[in-house]
Amino acid sequence: MKHKRNIITWFYPFFVGVIAFNILRVITDLTKNESFWQGDKQSHIMELVFSILFCYIADMIWRRRLNNPDKYQSAVKEYLFIFAELFLLSALYLALGIWVGIFYAEDWLNCFLIFIAYNPLLMLYYTLIRSDAVNKKYQEKILQLEKVKVDQYQTELKFLKSQYHPHFLFNALNTIYFQINEENKKARQSISQLSDLLRYQLYDIEQKVTLEQEMNYLKTYIAFQQIRMSKKLVLTMYFSLDLKDQRIHPLLFQPLIENAFKYVGGEYNIDISMRLQNNKVLFKIENSVSELTDSKGKAHGVGLENLKRRLELLYSGKYTLEIHHDENAFIANLQIEIDNGNKVYNNG
Repeated sequence: MKHKRNIITWFYPFFVGVIAFNILRVITDLTKNESFWQGDKQSHIMELVFSILFCYIADMIWRRRLNNPDKYQSAVKEYLFIFAELFLLSALYLALGIWVGIFYAEDWLNCFLIFIAYNPLLMLYYTLIRSDAVNKKYQEKILQLEKVKVDQYQTELKFLKSQYHPHFLFNALNTIYFQINEENKKARQSISQLSDLLRYQLYDIEQKVTLEQEMNYLKTYIAFQQIRMSKKLVLTMYFSLDLKDQRIHPLLFQPLIENAFKYVGGEYNIDISMRLQNNKVLFKIENSVSELTDSKGKAHGVGLENLKRRLELLYSGKYTLEIHHDENAFIANLQIEIDNGNKVYNNG
């Protein structure tokens, strides 16, 4: 992330260039027993301009590097690199000065004094702008940490709220349950089933559950759906006894069952089977439909699209979902390959 420079920082190289040049003039004039700034004033002004330009070039190079965190290294290596860089820049400065006629190649003392006057001062200047860059990055990190803390607090608050609302719902269901006359067993059973379904979806599931847990949930869900269905519904279920401790991501079969109960019609038949074959869970559901039912809606509902997306995220390359529908039936076959290592063994 690049920092926006304060306007006054643009004048820093100017001041450094002026100071460095005047230090050079003092040293040079003293060695020649001359007065300060004695000699050709126009030549001195040209040297001053070169000095300021030299400092701006160094400032530009250093700030660009300091804005890139990937360029940071150990302090010793960093300052050795800066020293070598200053040596090369000073040599370039001298070469340009000789080329335009400001310096003279035979005046070796003057060239040596330039290194003495500029390099220590520019090393100090680099330390100042480096400290400023490091301080800004430190402040950025502090702000980022504060933002992370705020995000964590907001996430925790949302989590607590998400816990509060289901807790309130369960309490409400519990209240309704005890308000229903004990003789009305069906209503009380419906409330109990609904509570179990919600509890499984909200609390009792982690990343994966056992197939036995998932199977029990599906049985409860089917029983709850049957309450609102007509008595003419013919429901056939088969759940293999092999469905035990193998692990699977939850709530992948429920959308297909929901879809079947939603669109069942015609002869009002629903046939559900779930079994284990090697390391694959084979789930099949078939429901009769009315000729007037929109088959396109059955195959492309929001619930099924959501299911397809979840399967792709959770079991990419390890599942097949085949859906067939015609005027009389809707059939869905879902196969999920599970890892044998996901099996949980009961101790004792």
